[in-house]
Amino acid sequence: MKTKVAVIGCGTIATNQHIPAYMNNKDAEIKYFCDIISERAENAVKKNECGIAVTDYREILEDNEVEAVSICTPNAVHQEISEAFLHAGKHVLCEKPAARTYEEALKMQKAQQESGKILNIGVVNRFNSSVNKIKELIDNGELGDIHHVYISFRSHRSIPGLGGSFTTKAISGGGVLIDWGVHFLDIVMYCCGDPKPLTVSSETFCKLGKKIEDYTYVDMWAGPPVKDGIYDVDDSVTGMVRTSGPVITFNGAWAQNIGENEMYIDFMGDKAGIRLQYGGSFVKYGTKNGMLCETKYQMNEKNMFQQEIDSFLECIRTEKKLSSNIDVNIITSRLMSAIYESAEKHCEIAL
Repeated sequence: MKTKVAVIGCGTIATNQHIPAYMNNKDAEIKYFCDIISERAENAVKKNECGIAVTDYREILEDNEVEAVSICTPNAVHQEISEAFLHAGKHVLCEKPAARTYEEALKMQKAQQESGKILNIGVVNRFNSSVNKIKELIDNGELGDIHHVYISFRSHRSIPGLGGSFTTKAISGGGVLIDWGVHFLDIVMYCCGDPKPLTVSSETFCKLGKKIEDYTYVDMWAGPPVKDGIYDVDDSVTGMVRTSGPVITFNGAWAQNIGENEMYIDFMGDKAGIRLQYGGSFVKYGTKNGMLCETKYQMNEKNMFQQEIDSFLECIRTEKKLSSNIDVNIITSRLMSAIYESAEKHCEIAL
């Protein structure tokens, strides 16, 4: 029997990733497409030739046929909707970040514990082939002692949807850190065995998009500027995290006045180091027989969103907890909260 699911929020991430992944899984059936913009839900029904279009997720809560949901809404309602479905007896895959704040994420975790259902967070890189190979190399000791990891997630003037939900803190919870940084930090935590964060020192900046009407940009993938909109989030961030494992340093920017896109992670060990190009391949640097050497790794990458959805459906059947479960992801939520707190107070935060 197929697992009946509902997709809550039919925007870009749902349309491009979640919905196709469910449609490609022979054991899944999408019963509902839900979006507050009725046309989006109706278009999803027409395009996929299945399901029922609704505008209020509450219409789905009492349907006992629905076993699981994907929540692909703005961050502001992740907590509310996740809790509602968990308490209604549904398993939940909620897009990243878990929530706008650590406090909201804790409430979501509590709802999972109370309901006995699954709450996974969409930290999709945990299902990326290259990331898992790097974790395997680290776990096998090929890099030795990982003492430092450097993260760069910087782009040239690419603030998404300036003035809209991405740049409105009340909706998103933050800017480039919570949008892009969550993926990079989560990769590091995953590959390094989810070390315990100890202290955080950071600064965030809200600079380049403050005058919305004057902002010149290279790319704006989440829609055109909203001239009378809100811009009160971080467009760049920098900092250092001490953990029970490696020290993590990072620089992130939706919009930097440098004409480069620098999206990579450096894992530095005493035996070897690895640079991972985000979303791509990686190179290992080391020595052999008294010589410097580089090893380039390439592989057939599996679609990580398909892997994520397939694993979500499988863990419902087997009750095997995934590494993307809220119980693991709560560490990253706490870390991002501390980064924002450090920046606000301009001091180091001990966790």
